[in-house]
Amino acid sequence: MPAFDPVRDAVLNSPVDSPGPHFARTPLTGSPQLARRATHLSVLLNDDNDHPPPHPRPSSIHSLLHSDSDDTLASFEPIRRSSMDINYISPPTSRRQSIVESPRPSSSSARSSASPAIRPPSNLPYNPTKRITKADSVLIPLSPQEMDMYKNYRGQGAARLTAKRKRGASQEPDPVDIRSAKRHMGDVGVVVEHYNSRPEIGVVQRQDSPIIGLKNFNNWVKSVLITRYAHPALETSAVRSEGRGRARGKVLDMGCGKGGDITKWAKASVKELLAADIAAVSVNQARNRWEGLRGPRFDATFAALDCYTEPLSKAFAPAKLAQPFDVVSMQFCMHYAFESLQKARCMLDNVSRYLRTGGVFIGTIPNSELLLEHLDAIPPDSKDISFGNSIYRITFESRDVRPMFGQKYWFFLKDAVENVPEYIVRWDNFVQLAAEYGLHAIYKEEFHQVFSENQDHHEFKPLLVRMKVVDNDGASAMDEDQWEAANIYIAFAFEKR
Repeated sequence: MPAFDPVRDAVLNSPVDSPGPHFARTPLTGSPQLARRATHLSVLLNDDNDHPPPHPRPSSIHSLLHSDSDDTLASFEPIRRSSMDINYISPPTSRRQSIVESPRPSSSSARSSASPAIRPPSNLPYNPTKRITKADSVLIPLSPQEMDMYKNYRGQGAARLTAKRKRGASQEPDPVDIRSAKRHMGDVGVVVEHYNSRPEIGVVQRQDSPIIGLKNFNNWVKSVLITRYAHPALETSAVRSEGRGRARGKVLDMGCGKGGDITKWAKASVKELLAADIAAVSVNQARNRWEGLRGPRFDATFAALDCYTEPLSKAFAPAKLAQPFDVVSMQFCMHYAFESLQKARCMLDNVSRYLRTGGVFIGTIPNSELLLEHLDAIPPDSKDISFGNSIYRITFESRDVRPMFGQKYWFFLKDAVENVPEYIVRWDNFVQLAAEYGLHAIYKEEFHQVFSENQDHHEFKPLLVRMKVVDNDGASAMDEDQWEAANIYIAFAFEKR
């Protein structure tokens, strides 16, 4: 089928006049062949002068071309097909050169020539030299099976990433805030990677831990601290549930980890909890614990945030921070802030800025005096500047360099912490710095002192049995090594004035 030619098709399909003296007979049928109107551009430009169209209008293009007064336009060669035509394909080079070199015919001979004015199109095939796809695959539509496949197509890169996951998708939910799930560098990156990689196990599996007695004892100490200092602050809170409910108070858990204290806050009947941690995976696990609480849940908002370098306002909406907190809790995490003075100040600002007057700041940290005493007890000629037992080990970075901020050591605790960098928190320095933010110390005790003071308390003694720190006969679930590891920590409480 010849290529589409708009000029030719317009000529063949243009309207015609009624039969007249200029009509011819068709060769095959002998029927009169209608002459084309002289209004079509191709006829006007290429018609013979010997057969003018009937009754030409003086204002038509035909009259302009054949005017006796001005024969300028008529002297030009008729318009031919050229490269301006979208269907035109230029002839081969040799043919083009022969046409250029041949003498140009006169305008009169060109108009009277028997050859058609329109050159037939070339039959050059479409044959690109740099084809990406096969010639027979471009226009083949996708089958229904292929369409279904590409709807969920993930690619090789996504498949490799999925194959490397250590746990299923249900245990590794997406980060709470993508903006905070950034890659951390240096010691902070080591800490984040460690806690993000720690698996979340159930209550039953947790009982199989080789240090379950130590874990239960630490939880008991935190319960005592919350009951003695957080509960009174919650009782006097202006934040209360509507109606006859007992829910009252607002808490910030800064360094919430995997949500180990979610149940404690539920038993304290808090109304609202804001929880933040630098490890995004741990934050999501904490949120899962909150969602798994039985019965009515308190309001809770979780965020992945480095509270030692970024303000709380970056993770929590202004409406969430409008009402001040009654309690701020930092359990087993504040020592990371003492890498530098700048981080310690950012941490204390986050604690104090949104804590109401009369509110409390509670937490647990390693005992710097005990750690430095152990360091001094290491023989001077020993290359190994570490101490510990079968449960824990502390390895100092330096024996002699002891800055106020940034004195680093590595901490190992069996089935809990794998050689993570931590920093000495000098108590007197901490108290002096906290006072600049309106926070004043009201309590400080080593863990063994907390036990001695509260083991016979009417509320805390039964709690020792319920939390399986001791059995019904008073026998401890901890051995000597676990007891020693527990007593490297102190519990503290500050009040904002």
